[in-house]
Amino acid sequence: MRFLRRSLVGIFLLSLTFALLVLAGRTVVDAVEARLSAEPRAFPQRERVLAVNVLPYETEAVTPRLEVFGELRSQRTLDLRASVGGTIVAMAEEFAEGGHVAAGELLLRIDPVEAEAALARAEADRQDAQAELRDARRALVLAEDELAAAEQQATLREQALARQQDLSTRGVGTAAAVEEAELAVSSARGAVLTNRQGVAQAEARIDLAETTLARTEIGVEEAERRLADTELTAPFDGTLAGVAVLEGGRVTENELVAQLVDPERLEVSFRVSTAQYARLLDAEGRLRGAPVTVSLDVAGVDLTTTGTISRESASVAEGQSGRLLFARLDDAPGFRPGDFVTVSIEEPLLRDVARLPSTALGSDGALLVVGEGERLELVAVELLRRQGDDVLVRGDDLAGALVVSQRSPLLGAGIRVDPIQPGATDVPDEEVARAAAAAPPPTVRLEPDRRARLVAFVTESRMPDEAKTRLLSELEQEDVPTEIVDRLESRMGS
Repeated sequence: MRFLRRSLVGIFLLSLTFALLVLAGRTVVDAVEARLSAEPRAFPQRERVLAVNVLPYETEAVTPRLEVFGELRSQRTLDLRASVGGTIVAMAEEFAEGGHVAAGELLLRIDPVEAEAALARAEADRQDAQAELRDARRALVLAEDELAAAEQQATLREQALARQQDLSTRGVGTAAAVEEAELAVSSARGAVLTNRQGVAQAEARIDLAETTLARTEIGVEEAERRLADTELTAPFDGTLAGVAVLEGGRVTENELVAQLVDPERLEVSFRVSTAQYARLLDAEGRLRGAPVTVSLDVAGVDLTTTGTISRESASVAEGQSGRLLFARLDDAPGFRPGDFVTVSIEEPLLRDVARLPSTALGSDGALLVVGEGERLELVAVELLRRQGDDVLVRGDDLAGALVVSQRSPLLGAGIRVDPIQPGATDVPDEEVARAAAAAPPPTVRLEPDRRARLVAFVTESRMPDEAKTRLLSELEQEDVPTEIVDRLESRMGS
């Protein structure tokens, strides 16, 4: 009897277990079918709106400035060299590195002993030549006197011959007397010829003496110039550089002792590209005398001066490109030859151009402009100049348009943006600020399903517990702030 009772109880428990299993399986199947047949969960998608900084496109007349680097140089730089060799016996106090000297000032003197001796010898030779010239002139006078006496003697002999011939014709004289008279005339004529030759020799002696005197005069002048070359003077006002000698030192002929630089007549040399050079030409193709501004940054203090482009190099050096230009400076206090400076050149005036930040222009040469519906549009423009961090562009039908001042890879055509202009975020006045603070934030009344989705999203999120508690308390209110709802739904849809 006990066995039968236990058997029935076991059968009953087994049946009950089987029924529970069937019920559980049916429940699972119904839940799966309900899940599969339910509509998919969908969240509203919102378009992302990006805030961008914009600037109005405003045209104006701009004078572009071309900035290059250049080097200062002096228009008058002279190498001072020793004209003669020798020992330096005297030197001016200003003859030192950086010393300022005036025109005509004696800089140094080389030992003049040899030059003075050479001058004395030349003057002695000149005195000898002068004495020889005086002696030759006296000899000429004597030769001319002797010639006159010989001619007079010859005339008397001819007269005596005429008398003897007359006597012989009348039969009074003899033939021997006539022959003797003829011989005397011939001898007198020979004496005249000899004296003429003496006069010619005296004249030749004078010519030779005059030539010798001229040669000695040249020697004296050379000796005087040689003596003058022992003194080195400043040819113009300037500053000394590269002084390489000291008093008591010895120099050779043509040795470089220093450089004389005129610091008042400065110019700057700078190189520009061929395209930049073309913009500096006038209508006739000649280089304009464009004004330039030269600046030198010295320990945070800028030295600035002005000038004018004066000339250009005749050719392009090997291995170089562009053009080498020179500008004459007006007044350049504080500048020195060799300074590395910044040169700013005024280019011709450009009209109807807009100055924008360089970040507003893309690599494709286009601007992003805010169009209808606050969506971005690509507009191609012409790049005219780059001015530091700005660009000068020219476009069609862009007057008053809002241009994105800072482009990024996130921005492109068709994207909706929230344009922010400079000054738009200025703090309002006190009354407006108090009114804005007193005005309650906008709210929205949620439907049960929408509220349940938001509560579930907050509960399942990984945000801090304090934030969860605060948001859940806000969602339990009848009217929930619109800002909170929009922020949560944007995260749900992302």
